[in-house]
Amino acid sequence: MHQIKGTDLLKEFDIKEAKENIGKEIELSACVHKVRQMSSFAFVVLRTGRYILQSIHDEKNCHDSIEGIKEGCFVKVKGVVEECEKAPGGVEMKLSSIELISKPEYDYPLHVSNRRLGCSLDINLDLRSVALRNPYERAVFKLQEGIVSAFREFMLKNNFTEIHSPKIVAQGAEGGANIFRLDYFDKEAFLNQSPQFYKQTAVAFFDRVFEIAPVYRAERHATSRHLNEYIGLDFEMGYIDSMYDVMNMETAMLSYMMDFLKENYAHEISILDAKLPEVKEIPSVTFAEAMEILKGKGRNKFDLDPEDEVYLCEYAQKEYGSEFIFVTHFPAAKRPFYAMNDREDPRVALSFDLLFRGLEITTGGQRIHNYTEQIEKMKSLGMDIEDFSSYLDIHKYGMPPHGGLGIGLERLLMKLLNQQNIRQASMFPRDINRLLP
Repeated sequence: MHQIKGTDLLKEFDIKEAKENIGKEIELSACVHKVRQMSSFAFVVLRTGRYILQSIHDEKNCHDSIEGIKEGCFVKVKGVVEECEKAPGGVEMKLSSIELISKPEYDYPLHVSNRRLGCSLDINLDLRSVALRNPYERAVFKLQEGIVSAFREFMLKNNFTEIHSPKIVAQGAEGGANIFRLDYFDKEAFLNQSPQFYKQTAVAFFDRVFEIAPVYRAERHATSRHLNEYIGLDFEMGYIDSMYDVMNMETAMLSYMMDFLKENYAHEISILDAKLPEVKEIPSVTFAEAMEILKGKGRNKFDLDPEDEVYLCEYAQKEYGSEFIFVTHFPAAKRPFYAMNDREDPRVALSFDLLFRGLEITTGGQRIHNYTEQIEKMKSLGMDIEDFSSYLDIHKYGMPPHGGLGIGLERLLMKLLNQQNIRQASMFPRDINRLLP
């Protein structure tokens, strides 16, 4: 019988640790990223979970043969770490041993060891399990990890409780045609469009909550900015005075996030040549003011078109030096039934969008917390109150003034990297045409 103590854990290679061991022998496991045979030695470039490490094989120092070892092989190596300015990370390893532990049956169908793959997006996505071995492609999702980590860390530091709400539900938060229907043990059910109902419910007992989870939208489109499954960064907070409390929280969070990424993900930022924005303060305009700024360019009287979002971001950059801009007080007719209408002008909702580099990445606002007010608004919209009896319990038994928002993780990442298509920011994207891999 073995006793598992949880000690002597296998370590993952870290370039910082390697730099601290110059002149010493280290041992690690890695994938062979590339082999370059020279006249009297060979460069064996190794790929670990995060880094690229250059190693040198020559017969004087390493008696193990590298014959048959090629790109895609997995190996265990030992060697002495030396400084080398030209090598990735500023260090290289002189091999003393190399052991083959796994060999691929087929050669890569993509140029994984190139800086960029150089293939079409469709080929990239079709061959995703290979494409993501490319350091550039992989770095996209390491940076995505950083966004999520920063969001979670900020929320916890500000006394938000992390929740996990169900994704199979009896009704959608937004309803309509863009909802996936399921056969759930002979009952009709849906994939959740948003954790909205559960976030609001949890405010009653936690005051402040957040969730990082998938969101499902059955929209029949194939644009460069939409997915049918994406990750939402959501939070909801109680005891607010206005929606501006929510907007202030998001601004502080984004500022924290950018600093966090610069400190902890400089390696990926360098690989991706990402230009992170400075977030000190974010300008805010009302929807009516946005229409004035657009000077007749806005074709939609109730919402912003993609071209409008681009123009408003250009305006914010020019006038305020900001890559972000809030747009508030949207027409109430086009906002969700749980959005609170402005007391001074019920035609508009206390709701906002945040635009970044020409794209809406956030929708949020103040919610209705009064039971009677919520019932009246639902009736005015022709909704069946009985369908939402469970949701209305939170209003029936009392709620503090509250509000929140949802951020599309892939959209935020896409714009941080100035990518042209949101599928580049999704590890395994799901859209109207793609269910594999």
